[in-house]
Amino acid sequence: MSDKLNQWFSGKQSEWEARCHNCGACCGAFEDPCEHLHIGREGASTCLVYEQRLGPQRTVSGQIFNCVNIREKSGQSWPGDHHCAYKL
Repeated sequence: MSDKLNQWFSGKQSEWEARCHNCGACCGAFEDPCEHLHIGREGASTCLVYEQRLGPQRTVSGQIFNCVNIREKSGQSWPGDHHCAYKL
């Protein structure tokens, strides 16, 4: 892939990621959250393993699930999804 195309994709990825306002809904904040979901003092959430998040993960209660890219999940419904900036 050319450098110019890589830069374009990188910019689009950054643009997409910037939509998130860290509500944590897609990570189960309003149900059984992923064990890697960290909610800060101001209420914003972050993933402690963000770069390695995709694939098998575990919830706080021990349930195993596959973490997927938000683009795959945004067409679905889940508890708290009305908070998600990708679905607004």
